[in-house]
Amino acid sequence: MKRIRVIPVLLLRDGDLVKTKGFRKPVYIGDPINAVRIFNDKRVDELILLDISGAREPTGESYQRVAEIVGEAFMPIAYGGGLRGLKQIEQTLKLGVEKVVLNTVTVTDMPLVTEAARQFGSQSVVVSIDARRRFGGSYRVMTEGARNATRLDPAVHARRCVDAGAGEILVTSIAREGSLQGYDLALTRSVAESVSVPVIACGGAAKVEDFARAVTEGGASAVAASSMFVFQGTHRAVLISFPEQSELTESLYQFA
Repeated sequence: MKRIRVIPVLLLRDGDLVKTKGFRKPVYIGDPINAVRIFNDKRVDELILLDISGAREPTGESYQRVAEIVGEAFMPIAYGGGLRGLKQIEQTLKLGVEKVVLNTVTVTDMPLVTEAARQFGSQSVVVSIDARRRFGGSYRVMTEGARNATRLDPAVHARRCVDAGAGEILVTSIAREGSLQGYDLALTRSVAESVSVPVIACGGAAKVEDFARAVTEGGASAVAASSMFVFQGTHRAVLISFPEQSELTESLYQFA
C-alpha cells in the first residue's frame, strides 16, 4: 500500500514560529526547534519550512537559523522563502535541506526552475503556488506572500513549471489558509489534473478526514497543514500535535 505523506508546514518570521490566517496577521507560536522535536517523536514524514519575513532574500542570520532547525530534524525538510538565484538555492541545500520551495520567482524568472532542476535534480525543486478564487469561480496565482495578483491560472502555471523542471507542486488556497474549513478541492483537483508530478494540497485542513478528501476528491498525492498541528480547540490554544499513525492508517492510507 502506498503511503500518503502528511506534512506539517512551519512558518518562520524573523526566526520565530508563527501562524497566519489567509496569509495575514502572523501570531507567535513559539520556538520552531521545539516544534521539530515534537514532530520527531511523532514520526512525521517530512516538514515544509517557509520563511515569510516579508518575502525578503535570505540573510546569513536566516541561513544559520535554518541550519539549526535542520540539525534537529530526523525527517527531510523542504525550505522556501525569498530564494531567487542558483547561489541561494545551492547554499540552502548545503544546509542539509532536501528540497527548495520556489514561489514568486517562478513567475518572474521561470528559467531559474530549469537551471535548478538541471543542477540539483527535479526531485529537489518544489514549486509553491498560492491561489485566490475570483468572483465567477476562476482562480489566479498570487505572489509576494499573496500581496500581488497575476493573471495566471494556477493549473496552467503548474503545468509550465513542471515543463520547466519542477518535481513537485505545493498548491495553497489563500482563502482557506488557517481557516480550518477544509481544503479547496476544486483548486487542488484542477492543478492535480494538469500535471504528472506529485501535488501537495495545502490550506484549510482541520481533521484527518480532510486529508482523505484531498486525495480521493482533490487528486492530491500528499497533504500539508499547519493550524491543525499547532492549535487546539475553539479558542486556538497553542499545542503542537500530530495524529497517531494508527489514526492515519485507518482514515487515510486505505485510499492510497
